[in-house]
Amino acid sequence: MNAEDVARYLRDNPDFLSEHGELFTRLTVPHPQHGGQAISLAERQLHALRDKIGQLEQKLTELIRFGEENDDISDKVHRLSVALLEATRFEGIRQALVSNLQEEFSVPHVALRVWNGTATGAEGGEPGEAARRYVGSVRHAYCGAPDNMDVLSWFGEAAPHVRSLALIPLRHRGETIGALALGSAESERFYPEMGTLYLGRIGELVAAALSCARG
Repeated sequence: MNAEDVARYLRDNPDFLSEHGELFTRLTVPHPQHGGQAISLAERQLHALRDKIGQLEQKLTELIRFGEENDDISDKVHRLSVALLEATRFEGIRQALVSNLQEEFSVPHVALRVWNGTATGAEGGEPGEAARRYVGSVRHAYCGAPDNMDVLSWFGEAAPHVRSLALIPLRHRGETIGALALGSAESERFYPEMGTLYLGRIGELVAAALSCARG
């Protein structure tokens, strides 16, 4: 009989240790932290339970932290929604959007571009056909290093300092009506693996506000 035979027997006969409780005090195993020290099987089980409890506590702490972070982001998105509802014209929407993203979300560089007659007076003018095609090809919010010079140019004098960006297509009823670009000098501020749920929701809010302003 080898070790695997013993393990298989114990798995197939779960009542064995219950019927032979004295083994818990007679059998010894190496200490999990001090290999040269022998402890009883019961004490080893106690150490295993403590380790498991420690892991669960750590997981719970992480879940609580994630929940608090999500609550904080939800509050910020709500305040942005209110600000956009209060704006009735394009310039008011742009100002509310830029100030909210810079102050609430600490995004240093914000560029809003619209086309197809959505609004007039967009900062920097309406993008060219190549930029519009590029935005139209982006299905979801893009996060990462700048990979399109046209989009990067939207940041004006700040463009050379932008190391990462989030590009959010603005769509309303299936039509791409513009784009929102967020830029940062931090290369890891917007990265490919980051979640884009809230970025997508912000894009939907902005697109709806612009559509209402267009009438």
